[in-house]
Amino acid sequence: MTRQAYSVNPLQNRASLSSSSVESSVGTNTETDTELEMENSMVIIPKSQSKEAKGNSTTGTTGEKETRLGTNGEASSGGGGGGRLQAKQRQLSAGSLREKLSKLTATAATPLQNQVNALHANVKFVPAQIPRKRRFQMLAVALWSVLLSLAMSFFFFLCSFPPLWPFLAVYMIWVLYIDKSPEHGGRSSQFARSSIFFQYFADYYPASFLKEADLPADRPYVFGYHPHGIIGMGAVATFATEATGFSKAFPGIKPHLLTLASNFKIPFYRDIILSTGVCSVSKQSCSNILKAGPGSAITIVVGGAAESLSARPGTADLTLRRRLGFIKVAIQHGADLVPVFSFGENDIYEQMPNEKGTTIYALQKKFQSVFGFTLPLFHGRGLLNYNLGLMPYRRRIVAVIGKPIHVEQCSKPSLEEIVRIQKLYIDELTRIWNTYKEEFAKTRLRELNIID
Repeated sequence: MTRQAYSVNPLQNRASLSSSSVESSVGTNTETDTELEMENSMVIIPKSQSKEAKGNSTTGTTGEKETRLGTNGEASSGGGGGGRLQAKQRQLSAGSLREKLSKLTATAATPLQNQVNALHANVKFVPAQIPRKRRFQMLAVALWSVLLSLAMSFFFFLCSFPPLWPFLAVYMIWVLYIDKSPEHGGRSSQFARSSIFFQYFADYYPASFLKEADLPADRPYVFGYHPHGIIGMGAVATFATEATGFSKAFPGIKPHLLTLASNFKIPFYRDIILSTGVCSVSKQSCSNILKAGPGSAITIVVGGAAESLSARPGTADLTLRRRLGFIKVAIQHGADLVPVFSFGENDIYEQMPNEKGTTIYALQKKFQSVFGFTLPLFHGRGLLNYNLGLMPYRRRIVAVIGKPIHVEQCSKPSLEEIVRIQKLYIDELTRIWNTYKEEFAKTRLRELNIID
């Protein structure tokens, strides 16, 4: 085909017509860029039409005309009457649009990609192929960690159904005013303590205990558990379940792990922990359990909430010197004292810096004085990664159950007698540490320290 190009207006700077586009620029003040896609043929403008178009346009730069050629071979022109017609059309070719979008996408994705790369560099994700048993272990620990929240959420969910309100009201009256089980030995269920759920729970770390001496079932016992750690997972596995084999190792001993009385006001949660033998740590509860007869035993996590603020991997800072109440209870009921040191309890969580004198520490102590417990700022692992989340790390916990300290019963022991028994207790606890630290605390940062 023969191609011809004709000028449409003498005032145009340049006109070029190709097989894919026509670019025209008309006048001195108005610029229009137009790209035309031609199909299979080119539209040719005869000279007569060009001259006619020229004659119809107004003179000077104030009268301007735009000629648009379509692919259907028709030409349309606009203008006239001294009016001014301005038409601005900008069409990007497919290639140009694709290029701009690519640049925009690359610019927007760069910060996000950097964050993703940083996340992969700092977070160690769990492999896709993990044995099913380990999955169940992780699930058991995760459920126990959020059990209190789940119980509260379930209760409020039931409250959203008005027909259930009478039943829930009766249940809460029974919980708050009628049921005295938390103060009288609980409702321990061997089925619950021996369930496979707690077997998975204990195997997660794994948690176990080491027995140093037999405990005759002809007397009551007071176990002192150290350290508290963030939550006391080792105490749960050893004394609130049969996953570690406590009853087999100490036949005739009926252990009761003690916790805050406020936990037994939480709907449904209280019933679950009561089934494991957990009871209130109140003075009346301790007395009622120890009076139950030979073989009755209570386990007190002596350091409590204050000690949890010092729980960090590689350390063993105990809050013990001012804790005389559990020793007095043991003397009043003639119960032998049994020190228990749990190696690894402080290692399953990391804690944010909160040294004494800092604002965080002051706020945590204030919270403890108001509510009776505190909130350590801790972190562990997650469900799908190994180093970011609120689940405990998989680190071995070994509770060494030491030799009993025999106590003569005295209903009103003197302070000197209490302090004397406390010294024997601390000496036995120190002996346990010195005996097993090379085996179970190889990564320790410092030695055993009784800070308060």
